[in-house]
Amino acid sequence: MRILPPISSRALVVIAAALALLAPVSLPAQAQDSAHVPAVTAATARTAPLRQVVTVSGTLIPRNEVLVFPHTGGFAITELNAEMGDRVSAGDVLARIDDRTLRLRVTQAEAQLANAEAARRQAESQVAANEAQLQQADQVLTRMQSLRSSGAATQSALDEAQTAQLSAEAALASARDGVQAASAALEQARASLEVAQLDYRNAAIVAPVDGIVSARNGQIGAIAATGGEPIFRLIEDGEVEVSAEVIETELVLLERGQPARLQIAGLPEVTGAVRLVAPVVSATTRLGEVRISLGDSAGLRPGLFVSGQVIVADREGLAVPLTAVLRDSEGSYVLVLGDDNVLAHRDVSLGLAWDGLQEITDGLSAGERVVARAGAFFADGDRVRPLDADADPSDLAQAGSASEAQTGEDGVSE
Repeated sequence: MRILPPISSRALVVIAAALALLAPVSLPAQAQDSAHVPAVTAATARTAPLRQVVTVSGTLIPRNEVLVFPHTGGFAITELNAEMGDRVSAGDVLARIDDRTLRLRVTQAEAQLANAEAARRQAESQVAANEAQLQQADQVLTRMQSLRSSGAATQSALDEAQTAQLSAEAALASARDGVQAASAALEQARASLEVAQLDYRNAAIVAPVDGIVSARNGQIGAIAATGGEPIFRLIEDGEVEVSAEVIETELVLLERGQPARLQIAGLPEVTGAVRLVAPVVSATTRLGEVRISLGDSAGLRPGLFVSGQVIVADREGLAVPLTAVLRDSEGSYVLVLGDDNVLAHRDVSLGLAWDGLQEITDGLSAGERVVARAGAFFADGDRVRPLDADADPSDLAQAGSASEAQTGEDGVSE
């Protein structure tokens, strides 16, 4: 048996130091627990601006389109004084039709009126003559009656006087009827003259309103017609508006006067307001029309494509990120962080959803913290480590994505 030499005290110190370096380091219990608590991004429920909108798309149309027809048809167009795109004023002469025949009709009507006036004067003169004859017959009859009473006149003379008086009365009545007939003929002649003069004036086709000519269909030499295709189409006052079709479920949200923000064919944004909501919905498409008037439609043309939003609600409310809201068979809920960072299931009522935010109308108070991006990883009673418990209201919508990014970097559960 070989006997080893004794180990010096200095060697023992070196060996002890080496063993100490190789021994595992024991962490405090609190540090070990913290390493296993999942980190989450917490968002604070705070008041934020919220909005509800209805998205619309449609086309610009004239608010009021005016069709210009000739009032007198059957005559050739001799002048066209306006082109498409011209701005016109009420009363401007847009076109003329051949008025020679119409001028002759005025002359003829004037002659007929003169004849009617003469006939009326003649009838009145006849009445005056018959009145004088009746007066004379009355006098003769009165004298004959007096003479007959005294025996100075025969019965036959009295009878003749009575017959003459009755005849004078009948003649006067007939003359008066003649005056009435002549008066009626005179009124008819006056009306005929007015019609002829109106037709003559209407040979000049004028703009009924201020506006812009959107179409010109007439041609020189064409026969003007009072129906069919109008000679001109005008956009009254040059004003256009949006005509859009909206699904029935959103149409009920629209009301007259609601503001709108619109984009038109790449032009700068314009504002408008709902002017009209259709009272009916198409049974085929389930769409209803909405008309939106524009704050300034100068330079805009019918037919341009329009898209935008009608603001149906605009208010401030208590909000959390959309990603903080979970749903189950009983409704909506959030996971609230208590003072000890233990999660609690909280049922909530929802309001508007806007720009990544969800309005909470009941179940949550301002200042309470919730898990910004909740999910099936967490349960009621879980303890978590919040990373961002003081998010600003403007950053609430980004809290969810921040939580996801943090999870990816730290390798911890959401």
